[in-house]
Amino acid sequence: MSSKIETILQSLTLEEKISLLAGKDFWETVPIPNKGVPAIKTSDGPNGARGEVFTGGTRAACFPAAVCSAATWDPANAKRIGHALADEAKTKSARVILAPTMCNHRHPLGGRNFESFSEDPYLTGKLAANVVKGLQENGIAATIKHFVANEQETDRLQVDEIVSERALRDIYMKPFEIAIKEANPLAVMTSYNKINGTHADSHQFLLKQVLRGEWGWDGLVMSDWGGVNSVADSLNAGLDLEMPGPTRWRSVDVVMEAVKKGEVTEATITERARNVLNLIEKVGGFNNPEIPPERSIVDPKHSKLIRDVAGQGITLLKNDGVLPLKKEDVKGKKIGLFGLAKEALIHGGGSASLNAHYRVTSEEGLKSAYGNDVEFKFAKGASTYRLIPPLSKGCKDRQGNDGWTIELFKEGQTDKPIKTTNGIKEAVFSPLLEQSEQSARNTEVKFTTTFVPTESGSHYLGCSGTGPTVVRINGNFVHEQTQNSPDPMGFLFGGNPEKEFRVQFTEGESYRIDIHSKPPVSANDSDRGILSGLPGFRLGLMYEREHDVDMAVEAKQIAKDCDMAIVFTGHTPDWETEGQDQFSFSLPRDGSQDKLVETVASVNPKTIVVNSTGVAVALPWLSKVSALVQAWFPGQEAGNAIADILSGTVNPSGRLPISWPKRIEDAPAYGNFPGDRTKDGQLTVKYDEGVFVGYRHYDRLGADKIHFPFGFGLSYTTFAISNTHVSQTCPGTFKASATLKNTGPVSGATVLQLYVGRKQRSSEHPVKTLAAFRKVLVEKGQEANVDMEVGFKDFAYFDEGAKKWAVEQGQYDFSFGQSAGQVEGVVTVYVEGMMRSKL
Repeated sequence: MSSKIETILQSLTLEEKISLLAGKDFWETVPIPNKGVPAIKTSDGPNGARGEVFTGGTRAACFPAAVCSAATWDPANAKRIGHALADEAKTKSARVILAPTMCNHRHPLGGRNFESFSEDPYLTGKLAANVVKGLQENGIAATIKHFVANEQETDRLQVDEIVSERALRDIYMKPFEIAIKEANPLAVMTSYNKINGTHADSHQFLLKQVLRGEWGWDGLVMSDWGGVNSVADSLNAGLDLEMPGPTRWRSVDVVMEAVKKGEVTEATITERARNVLNLIEKVGGFNNPEIPPERSIVDPKHSKLIRDVAGQGITLLKNDGVLPLKKEDVKGKKIGLFGLAKEALIHGGGSASLNAHYRVTSEEGLKSAYGNDVEFKFAKGASTYRLIPPLSKGCKDRQGNDGWTIELFKEGQTDKPIKTTNGIKEAVFSPLLEQSEQSARNTEVKFTTTFVPTESGSHYLGCSGTGPTVVRINGNFVHEQTQNSPDPMGFLFGGNPEKEFRVQFTEGESYRIDIHSKPPVSANDSDRGILSGLPGFRLGLMYEREHDVDMAVEAKQIAKDCDMAIVFTGHTPDWETEGQDQFSFSLPRDGSQDKLVETVASVNPKTIVVNSTGVAVALPWLSKVSALVQAWFPGQEAGNAIADILSGTVNPSGRLPISWPKRIEDAPAYGNFPGDRTKDGQLTVKYDEGVFVGYRHYDRLGADKIHFPFGFGLSYTTFAISNTHVSQTCPGTFKASATLKNTGPVSGATVLQLYVGRKQRSSEHPVKTLAAFRKVLVEKGQEANVDMEVGFKDFAYFDEGAKKWAVEQGQYDFSFGQSAGQVEGVVTVYVEGMMRSKL
């Protein structure tokens, strides 16, 4: 216990202690200068320290998304990223990074799966722990999130996750437990959702009994942004810090009243304040309270790290011999590039997005790799936009200048504006991105322009708002949205679905367009989160010829004329983002990407697909292409890392951190995602699959239900496992060893994976569970002897009846393989078993 902290606590009034328990603003804590308490700054996020502005802010390094990092299966990479993230945080004057995200991949349609590591809690926990170590070794606090069961975005502020205690402990809490015990993160962020009827921020079982009790952790618990749902309950459960500020729940008057009523004790307030002060001290806030302006610094070491880790995470899933495209083999050839080749799919949408220092597209990476030795041809070939581009061209505001006129009105009082601004560039209003955020709260907004089209005919318009929104043209009603946005934060991140409609325009004529948008309407103000009371909308326009064109026609001709074709598919940040779950298991938009692959492959037998998503997607064309590369979201060096793999400069060693089903109907949570609504409108999702998530589920269904198993990945060489051996070194601890031989033509790395399961199978338990892994580099023709240690904690299960962790007595198979579907050696061991309260 710090004497400095105790001295400060004794000097603080109760009111001052209460003031510390919520943020000052969106990113900083509350300072008390006359008592020597400074503010400290936080920053997103999981794949880069973005800084304080959501869009277009200070440039920052964009690291590979967590799922790409996980595909390296190398905790050392996670630690290196942690070190670099800490350096980046310092350039943004942040002392706390809101990362890593470590929720389980429960379902392929999970909107933030890309931001988390894996479907497997052991793999996730080991990688997350090393990110935490890397951050905190360099003086930046890690915030592991979101605790717990935040596996979907649909109605995430209120959804009730019904989860058994065994599934909670075995699957969803396990990564957090590993990270807490192995890395001691300084902060934990609670999730938005309810768990078994209680919001996470007020969950006594999670925060008091387990986190601070059984696990003995003593750091700071903060809410997700807008994720507080009570006053006394959250304080008593152990939520130290409400974010962001200014407070919505913890005003001094309200908390003082709760103290007077006996709902919260002064001792509880003191303990919450102590945890805030402890965090400030541990990150050096007292020693150096300054929060200087943000900086953008391109560090070549970070650029190299990003390229290296991305190259190790990119996963080769199919190769009929067309890869690698060695420079000497393709010299003088024509290579067709299609789809998203000119876009750098470096991250998903939402709080993991940022304004990257730079973005290397796949086209740029390939041209850099091959120079003038190869002739590249390009055709987009598919419509991939999620939202029609905002209307901006041909618009004049009320003063006759380019743009729109915006008016803000007090809610319900639209006769006289409280603020008018002209020259707004486009038909978008996102109040959290405006300097006037607070002045926009509880207002209605009107946008007005005079639009002169450059073409006659039918035009497509698309509109969406955070709340009820109406569009009129020349005074005539053309569109109305009566419902709230399904997730206002999703609207902020640009991914909410919009309603498209068609309007006839005549070239050269003038049309007055008026948009009127209101804040979200809700009986319960808290269910809108930090966007409660804030209006927002967007209006897009696209000419019919652009909207309805068959883009695959041009692609087909180019593909026919080329020696080989590379189709780049994937999700832009609008399609895979925080705030919403995946629209479909199929690639967007409306089948256009799948059609493009089919079209190109029909005329070019050497068709390679490079897919950039954070999730598994449908692959209806898999049998028709020669190669498939899963690039994930590899960060700002994306194009260079992809070119490294395609050219053979880097031998692929990525391995899937997820299972890849053939059909969404075969996913473990199918039918229980995103849940069902009760009569009162409450969305409830039952985790009826229990512990049978990912490969645990597919092990019971059979290999024909998946395209690729968990842990799978190809190389430009081959490997064989032999000499498998397991011995018990002491009670509850085992030493496993094997020989790994490179049997192919080039040096490379693979992942030796060790799974443990009961020899006598049971419907109550998985066939096998990942219990250890090692990534190993082996020179061609050489062998490596690999040792791994396994403990009871790595394959125990939680016995709900006994309320204890258990390993039952009996025979266990220790299975050695290069994926969950490729077991190459099994050693059966008799285990005495154990049962204990803590691991």
